[in-house]
Amino acid sequence: MAFFQLGLRRAAVQLSRPSVFCARAAFKVSHQQSPASTILKLVSQARHTQSRNYATQKVQESPLSKLATDIAKPASSDKSEKKSSFPETSSKSVAYWLLASAASVFGIVIFGGLTRLTESGLSITEWRPVTGSLWPGSQEEWESEFEKYRASPEFKMLNSTMNLHEFKQIYFMEWTHRLWGRFIGMSFVLPTIYFIARRRVTPRMACTLVGISALIGFQGFIGWWMVKSGLKDDLFAPGSHPRVSQYRLAAHLATAFVCYSWMLLAGLSILRTHKAIKFPEQAVKNFTALQSPALRVLRGSVAALTVLIFTTVLSGALVAGLDAGLIYNEFPMMGNGLAPPKSELLDKFYSRHEDGSDLVWRNMLENPSLVQLDHRILAITTFTAVCALVAYSRSGKVKAALPPAARKGITGLLHLVSLQVALGISTLIYMVPIPLAAAHQAGALALLTGVLVAGQRLRIPKATLAMAQRRLAQLAQQAKT
Repeated sequence: MAFFQLGLRRAAVQLSRPSVFCARAAFKVSHQQSPASTILKLVSQARHTQSRNYATQKVQESPLSKLATDIAKPASSDKSEKKSSFPETSSKSVAYWLLASAASVFGIVIFGGLTRLTESGLSITEWRPVTGSLWPGSQEEWESEFEKYRASPEFKMLNSTMNLHEFKQIYFMEWTHRLWGRFIGMSFVLPTIYFIARRRVTPRMACTLVGISALIGFQGFIGWWMVKSGLKDDLFAPGSHPRVSQYRLAAHLATAFVCYSWMLLAGLSILRTHKAIKFPEQAVKNFTALQSPALRVLRGSVAALTVLIFTTVLSGALVAGLDAGLIYNEFPMMGNGLAPPKSELLDKFYSRHEDGSDLVWRNMLENPSLVQLDHRILAITTFTAVCALVAYSRSGKVKAALPPAARKGITGLLHLVSLQVALGISTLIYMVPIPLAAAHQAGALALLTGVLVAGQRLRIPKATLAMAQRRLAQLAQQAKT
């Protein structure tokens, strides 16, 4: 019996503490039993305890694996923090800043038109992005600027009798236009850096702001590229009126319109998202209504109308660049008919190839008579398209499915296009007076604004819809609790 007790004590030392306790307890309880049965029970309990401890050790991590896990956890949490460092929605202050920037671009477009109408755009003959923002402060500096202008074709052919006082007037117009452009660039680029650095915008909006900033810089380059075309004799036909290239003028105006539209839509999208989150039930209802198949054709028609209006604007830029509004100052007639003679519309004078392969497109872009006729056709087509769109929006299923905000946007287009047609005809009949011409250019941008707003109200932003649905589910959950 002493031999068995000695063996059991050695086994107890090798087992874990709980096993020792169980072995001793079992031995005390069963010391009255036979030695063989006692040994079998103790061995069975020892095996069971070892298997249980082995399973526990298998589940538990080793020290190295535990250290690796601890090191990986902060990295994964940092990664999640990086992913969530940008907000889900952009700040409303960003939206107001974008709309203010769009208003500033609207203003500079109108002032740029005034600069062109007063023939002030060629008064500054150099492009100095930094030092050019300084106003000439001494008589010597004024004489230097005036001497540079005297070397330009415009002075030699049109303003040879201009004195220094008259030069200061046109210089002020162009200098203000350029300074305004610099202000728009600085007031957009610097806040863009701030909003992105402070994580006040979503990643997508951050890319939008960077894209607009790049477009503003590109617009400054196009502006000088346009002015440069009126400073050299070899860039326009000999003996013709010194003016900037109508192609470059159209590119300059188109870039300004794109920049304005981009700012406007970005700002409106942020405000729309915040409104949807604030009133999720109404937002989900409106978005559900916009998903109606009856509005599919209307949505596509508004997109096509946007392209048509933008094309008409570019046609107007060609009219302005060629001074085509100074001929055929009557409406709807052009001379003895609704259109000039074919020989005048397709004049071989504008063709540069002997085979006449460029006859049609060069007349469409360089012949003042055909350019004005094209603009008339596009303007009448735009007016007709808007009227048809408004009539379609008030028909049957479309009227029933159209949300009130979208209906108001489409109705507003009819008012804007009517005003724009009246301004255009008045500008033509009165031979392009400066106030009417500037108002006509403003009307074009206002009409584009109207169609963009209408299209934005018809669009279904999936991300905004998802956020509104989540917000609505949260409110429903809070109501239950």
